[in-house]
Amino acid sequence: MIDRARIVGTGKDVGVAAMCRVPCGVVVLGLLVGCSSPFGRSPADYGRLTPADRLREVERLPLEQYARPPAPEEKPDEAARAAKERFAAMPEVPMTIEQARASALEHNLDLRVALMNPSIAGEALSAEEAAFEAVFSTRALWRQTDSPTASTLNSAQEDFGLIEPGVSIPLRTGGTASVSLPISRVETNNTFSTLNPAYTSDLAFSISHPLLRNAGREVTTTPILIASYNRQISEGQTKLAVINQLAAVDRAYWRLYQAGRDLEVRQQQYELAQAQLERAERLVNSGRRAEIELVRAQSGVADRLDAIIVAQNTLLRRQREFKRLINMPGLEVDNTSRLVTKTDPCPVQYLFDGTLLANVAEQNRMEMLEIELRLLSDSANMRLAQNQMLPQLDLNATYTINGLGGSFNRSWDMLERNRFEDWSVGATFSTPIGNEGPRARFRQAMLTRLQRLGTREARKQTIRQEVLDAVDAIEAGWQRILATRQATILSARTLAAEQRQFDVGNSTSTNVLDAATRLAEAQLAEILAVTEYEVAQVDLASATGTLLGASKVRWEPARRAIPDEPEAEMAR
Repeated sequence: MIDRARIVGTGKDVGVAAMCRVPCGVVVLGLLVGCSSPFGRSPADYGRLTPADRLREVERLPLEQYARPPAPEEKPDEAARAAKERFAAMPEVPMTIEQARASALEHNLDLRVALMNPSIAGEALSAEEAAFEAVFSTRALWRQTDSPTASTLNSAQEDFGLIEPGVSIPLRTGGTASVSLPISRVETNNTFSTLNPAYTSDLAFSISHPLLRNAGREVTTTPILIASYNRQISEGQTKLAVINQLAAVDRAYWRLYQAGRDLEVRQQQYELAQAQLERAERLVNSGRRAEIELVRAQSGVADRLDAIIVAQNTLLRRQREFKRLINMPGLEVDNTSRLVTKTDPCPVQYLFDGTLLANVAEQNRMEMLEIELRLLSDSANMRLAQNQMLPQLDLNATYTINGLGGSFNRSWDMLERNRFEDWSVGATFSTPIGNEGPRARFRQAMLTRLQRLGTREARKQTIRQEVLDAVDAIEAGWQRILATRQATILSARTLAAEQRQFDVGNSTSTNVLDAATRLAEAQLAEILAVTEYEVAQVDLASATGTLLGASKVRWEPARRAIPDEPEAEMAR
């Protein structure tokens, strides 16, 4: 090495050294040209760009392009037959409320999304726990120096190599302990060097620990504590999503039941109007009634046909909503099968203690649990912010066992004999002048907790209101059922009486049709009252943080295998 250095130092061989340096420059230039410039912008920095037209232009919907050719104008009789046969070709699928709940638990897409949240929160907790994992590191260095010197006591050329493996262990009390094994080799042109080359093998222990700011297990584990609360919050939110989705399935089921029964009533009304039209035709043809009765009866038939069409559309919309919630294979939203509810309502009178149920709701509702957990997180943040107001005072200590020799083995032997030791102890102190930043963050954490306390009281009042409203709805619903049942019975008697009066000439088609309309309204009101009574029970269970049914529901977080190639997964 020394001879090579002297040759390089002569003017004759400077060109050779320059030639050696030329390929390195060419390589660096090639890298800069082949890769994008590190100083300028690159299209790759912005990812995939959507065309501006797609983002900023709103296209019109060409209805004529997607619409089917219009059918020829239908006569009234043909329109009535088409409306009656609209559902005739649809295959019927019987459905109980138990089947609907089971399908929603297994296939509901919103639940699938919600069940992923606890797993995500669990991974966040694992990431915080991993902050205290030991870290293995290795530092390697190779250095060549060629410096002019004014004294032969100093080296002009030197080759230095170092490799330093080590392990660093974060302490849960806030400090860091480390152990390393630096091994080096030094070769120099200094003629006074005793060992050339010289090998060193050291064993170094060090610890750095804060004494004020960031000190203490309570401070260092705050991220873990908050992540643990967030995981519990995520599970509570998932439980709330399960309750809400199953409650939505129950409500949709009873709304579907109501739509089906409404359609039946409308069809019965059409049949009654058709029968009245036939009676009017016989009486008009026999000369016992004026022709106006026939016109009135025909008008009633047309009105009932319109009501059937509206009821059919309502049934189709509620079927799609129900299919979306249960997401059962073979019963997708665009499936044409008609669902037939097989679970009939069985209204039973209930008398509840609203105050007792409100107290139970405060204990069961996941919203209250979430607020309590967030209050605990706020307390942890306040403790951490209070600690950050302290000055920074760190203790640093090192202990090193030294080894030196003309070869690696000799240096290692000296290290094993432990004849040479170094140690040092020191402290570092720092504090911001004014310390306003940490004080502001502490006040922010305190105000956040005070705000959360106010939110808790407001949430309590909302929960109690929801429970009491549901109790009132159940009590009023039972009274509505009794009242509408009585109205249905009396309306049916009125219709029968009007029909008899019409047959003997003491009434008109208008009176008969009006009586039929009042009967339909009473029947629809009874169906609505029964449906709302069932829905009110669902609302009461949801308001108390529970569900209806024969047994409880248990859910588990979704588990998904992590892909072997995350880059390929991110590109999807």
